[in-house]
Amino acid sequence: MARRIEHLTTFPRPASEVYAALVDEGYLRDRLAVLGGTDAALVAFTETGGTTSYQLKQGVPADKLPPVARGVLGGDLVIDRAEAWTEAGRAGTVEVTLKGVPGRLDGTFTLADAAGGGSELTLAGQVKVSIPLMGGKLEGLITEQVGLLLDKEAEFTAEWLARRA
Repeated sequence: MARRIEHLTTFPRPASEVYAALVDEGYLRDRLAVLGGTDAALVAFTETGGTTSYQLKQGVPADKLPPVARGVLGGDLVIDRAEAWTEAGRAGTVEVTLKGVPGRLDGTFTLADAAGGGSELTLAGQVKVSIPLMGGKLEGLITEQVGLLLDKEAEFTAEWLARRA
């Protein structure tokens, strides 16, 4: 059974500026350099007809993982993350797989101006791990870690945009 994930991130900047950052190749490289972990890389980046797609590889050393995750992985965590963003509507999709784990995260992003100023980025999706007896625990762990990562990425994005203002 999959676990729903919903996460709201706020930015002090308008959605148009945040969107421009999220689909900027330089921004992605800068973000990976700071938050990407072990062997982080921008694997692919394409822009066509108002859609920007990219694939990221991120890593987490085994010694930084909770014991339950270390036991399943037997080593470092390698995260493959593919996102596709459409300029019309400022919406995106995300697919995340973890090397060595039979599971994935699938979701959609929506980015909109907030009523009181700034903007909001919402992730809605699901995490599914197909490991008997351990799947639910790992789904909960992944859901929690994704929320923390999105918060760190939002902080980085706000600082990145402020430096360019």
